[in-house]
Amino acid sequence: MDVLQRALSCPKAELHVHIEGTLEPELAFALAQRNNIDFPHASIEDLRAAYDFSDLQSFLDLYYACADVLRTEADFSDLMLAYLRRAREDNVIHAEIFFDPQTHTARGVAFETVLNGLEAGAAIAQAEWGMSTRLILCFLRHLPEEDAFATLDATLPFIDRVHGFGLDSSEKGHPPSKFERVFARCRELGKKVVAHAGEEGPPAYIVEALDVLKVSRIDHGVRAIEDAALTQRLAHDQIALTVCPLSNVRLCVFKDMRQHSLPAMLAAGLRVTLNSDDPAYFGGYLGDNIRAVQAAFDLDAETWCLLFRNSFDAAFVDDEKKALWLSRVDAHMQP
Repeated sequence: MDVLQRALSCPKAELHVHIEGTLEPELAFALAQRNNIDFPHASIEDLRAAYDFSDLQSFLDLYYACADVLRTEADFSDLMLAYLRRAREDNVIHAEIFFDPQTHTARGVAFETVLNGLEAGAAIAQAEWGMSTRLILCFLRHLPEEDAFATLDATLPFIDRVHGFGLDSSEKGHPPSKFERVFARCRELGKKVVAHAGEEGPPAYIVEALDVLKVSRIDHGVRAIEDAALTQRLAHDQIALTVCPLSNVRLCVFKDMRQHSLPAMLAAGLRVTLNSDDPAYFGGYLGDNIRAVQAAFDLDAETWCLLFRNSFDAAFVDDEKKALWLSRVDAHMQP
């Protein structure tokens, strides 16, 4: 078995995937029909043609428009199950999944509807395939702080069903420090916190996420390598970075995969993990990201083993589960 096939077939975790970003055009059209929604695109082909993004904001505009088809618990359950079924094909055995309740509550969909539906889909995957999941609620950073606090308040009756909190959406002009008080409250509730930083935003946003929000992981973080002191800090503290290569290229953070900072990040000793971000929009699930990275950089088996170990090491699970999963990675990737 060659290195790529061993990497693809290895057990792995995915720590950076937006469930709304897994909405494939076929499912979007099916849900629009089920819910009697007048969808703005005439066909699946027309919708796919719209997936030509110049930057993060152009992607987000389409992302939010498509999310409008999600209305009922059944819709969210179908969405979750569709993602987990696809992730299973890439040998993902644990997924920590972002969801954006503000995207839905702003349209009149109840928070409980979103949560119940997502959990229902995850429960089916657990029962049928043994897949492990965690739900991470993300605040939309382009909205005001008070909106985030309102969303946190709505979460409190269900707080034991949410495993962590994150920060996503438009990075430019919305530094992590904007949500300092919100994240302090999340930590007081005993929850892990993460944040998108250093994708379109500067390395300084990564520093803010660490020092102000006190996050456990950095989502993206690909621009960290531009700051030598920050790079050294991240390597020393072994802060996990949930890197999404195809997403970075599709959103023009890098012109093509060969220009990606991934090799430099690995060389600097950063704790990198690979993930798919919004795979329905960016042309690739985790396996597709692995293929693209291997085609560009020809990583050896030892590096792939490290990447998969990193994904489990950084997961929000107990040490016993980590040890079991890490042993499976080592056994699979050994010569």
